[in-house]
Amino acid sequence: MEYLDFELPIKELNEQLDKCQVIGKESEVDVTDTCKNIEKKLEATKKEIYGNLNAWQRVQLSRHPNRPYTLDYINALCGDTFLELFGDRGVKDDKAMIGGLGKIGDQSFMFIGQQKGTNTKTRQYRNFGMANPEGYRKALRLMRMAEKFNVPIVTFVDTPGAYPGLEAEERGQGEAIARNIFEMFRIKVPIIVIIVGEGASGGALGIGVGDKVFMLENTWYSVISPESCSSILFRSWEYKEIAADALKLTSVDMKKNHLIDDVIPEPLGGAHYDRETTFETVKKTIVKTYAELSKKSIDKLLIERMEKYEKMGEFSE
Repeated sequence: MEYLDFELPIKELNEQLDKCQVIGKESEVDVTDTCKNIEKKLEATKKEIYGNLNAWQRVQLSRHPNRPYTLDYINALCGDTFLELFGDRGVKDDKAMIGGLGKIGDQSFMFIGQQKGTNTKTRQYRNFGMANPEGYRKALRLMRMAEKFNVPIVTFVDTPGAYPGLEAEERGQGEAIARNIFEMFRIKVPIIVIIVGEGASGGALGIGVGDKVFMLENTWYSVISPESCSSILFRSWEYKEIAADALKLTSVDMKKNHLIDDVIPEPLGGAHYDRETTFETVKKTIVKTYAELSKKSIDKLLIERMEKYEKMGEFSE
């Protein structure tokens, strides 16, 4: 297990607990009470730390290397029923954007999302979860396929942003994202969006328009990352914590500002501490939400989807 800087007290207690258990196994000394005391202290420390996280710490948790990624969720939800589909039928297949058909129970879904890598080689292969224009065009192709066969869509958002390279801009990065946003308002099947990690800028919005939008508890969703915001405003990354707080990018802030529909709770410590519980919670959220959306007519669904986004930013004094 890798630990973030603010998790060091937890690391120390875990090491103490491991040593205590080793002593108990390798000697005749009874360390039961000592181990229990350490366990109680460990639990209390976890509650204190994770119950008082600031915005920057939640950003760090969203990027934790052990955190489950899009394919982890899809494989856990669908098992062997997932069939990945490839290519935008124009340029190539973008490995940073994955999608395909899968089943939860007896219901088919079209799953689409950004995929990060788990080590240096796969991170490069997946381009660190930063999709090119062909990735967004592949996503739109799959959405239209889902619409054609009346299959609901689930998107998993986890990206530090769309790929900003020159070649991506030459192939129409901005147009591809804008086209997806435009078309997603007209897709005639239910769309459920879940931010499972980072939700940065247009890279997230390119697959982020839906009838219901959820965020896992320790994720963030914003027009810009804290580091980039800090570098623009202060000409330095040193103020990223101030920027994270000012951006109001946490799940709690987004819910408070009516920019998402609800927050999906995570196990104590984050999704990576108990993956199975996280997968089960996400599964229940998808099933319950689709059951509600499927009762609505397509016309009503599209009207409510449009009204949902038109209301964003409205306020009264």
